[in-house]
Amino acid sequence: MTKAAEAARAAVEREDGGTLRRYYHQMLLLRRFEERVSEMYVKAKIGGYCHLNLGEEASIVGLMDALTPDDYIFTNYREHGYILARGVEPGPIMAELFGKETGVSGGRGGSMHLFDAKAHFMGGYAIVGGQVPLAVGAAYALKYQGKPGVVVAQMGDATTNIGAFYESLNLAKLWKLPILFFIVNNGYGMGTSVEHGSSEPNLSKKGGAFRIHGERIDGTNVLAVRDAVRRLRQKAEEEGEPAILDVTSFRFRGHSVIDADRYRDADAVRRGRETFDPVRKFAAILRDTGIVEDAFLKETAELVDRMVQDAIDFANNSPEPKFEDMYTHMYATPVPNTPDAQDAIRAVKINRGE
Repeated sequence: MTKAAEAARAAVEREDGGTLRRYYHQMLLLRRFEERVSEMYVKAKIGGYCHLNLGEEASIVGLMDALTPDDYIFTNYREHGYILARGVEPGPIMAELFGKETGVSGGRGGSMHLFDAKAHFMGGYAIVGGQVPLAVGAAYALKYQGKPGVVVAQMGDATTNIGAFYESLNLAKLWKLPILFFIVNNGYGMGTSVEHGSSEPNLSKKGGAFRIHGERIDGTNVLAVRDAVRRLRQKAEEEGEPAILDVTSFRFRGHSVIDADRYRDADAVRRGRETFDPVRKFAAILRDTGIVEDAFLKETAELVDRMVQDAIDFANNSPEPKFEDMYTHMYATPVPNTPDAQDAIRAVKINRGE
């Protein structure tokens, strides 16, 4: 047994059994949800681009469980698991992927733009790094208004190579903002490995020029992620000390559902899935330490399968957005020069010759 495995086992033995079982349930829900999303995409139930969290379940659950209701999270477009772990029901999430009116974004956002203001889930952003400056702005707003909570800026590893990332780090430290930069390092920015795309592959060091503390965390260990986020979150809120977390994991599939993943060796991918599968590893250690039995794992799998199928049924049975509501939700506040929706619809019909 490796030192990392020994540490993970010791942490599990110190933890409350109910909490561990809850984490396993959440991780398996994320896994099954994403597997069925892939299936629904192939069946053309989901349009546009679609990016899955397969292999990142432990990092997601660990992060989200360490946050409080006052905290805000901004994510990139690979965000299905984050909004699920934030407590939003699977049905409206799946309905959004289907483009239905009952979706969390009213069917307007799809896979890359999930949003729930009540849950302080501020959405997925399709532009690489687009969420990072916005998260810094939200952290500034919290500090300016004297409100509790911190902001999490979640991103992929390749985002750390763009200019806006460094501008954001500078302001976060300069203004002592309550923010965590949560880097999901799955080894690849699209088809380019971290080693080939970044002159500093240890992404936790990228805040050094700004005197920002950074740590590299094993993203396959849900307890390690949770504990690190809790500790750094407290410093961010109480002392205004931003931090970087380089959370390592293994990407199970290509960059998106339509990525054939031909730039990686098939045998290496297979070995990676077996070695770094956070769900399988967690189930094994829970069983080996006597926290759960096979009956619990079977019951949890059946429960999760029903939950995901119910979400699919909800999405299938939900109505499409109405044509006359095409311009609804386009602006947060009324804009004087925005054409009336009915006038716009009439113009469309005229152009069609109707």
